[in-house]
Amino acid sequence: MQPTITIPHGWKYPRFTLSQRAEQGLIIGIKYYPIDSFLAYEYGEGWLYIVMPDINSIDEGNHLENEIKLLTPQELRAEIQAEIEKCLRQLELLKYELKTIPGIVINN
Repeated sequence: MQPTITIPHGWKYPRFTLSQRAEQGLIIGIKYYPIDSFLAYEYGEGWLYIVMPDINSIDEGNHLENEIKLLTPQELRAEIQAEIEKCLRQLELLKYELKTIPGIVINN
């Protein structure tokens, strides 16, 4: 069952969602700064997105909604295809590793 997320009355809805891929990286979190809060005064009212620039990175970046730029369909396709190819190479390496274990017969 999917969790339900409720946006409080008076808040704008976010333009982007978790796990969307943007030029800045993968969106992994979202915060909201209400108009009358200290953080809104410091950074601006609205949504702040937490982005991981690289899936293997420990770094995270914070970006305001107007700073996020989604990948074009062509860029998104290329990124996903590269990820698929990387996984396929990893799968082949794991299959090879299995074949090197003495006493195990693998049927492909």
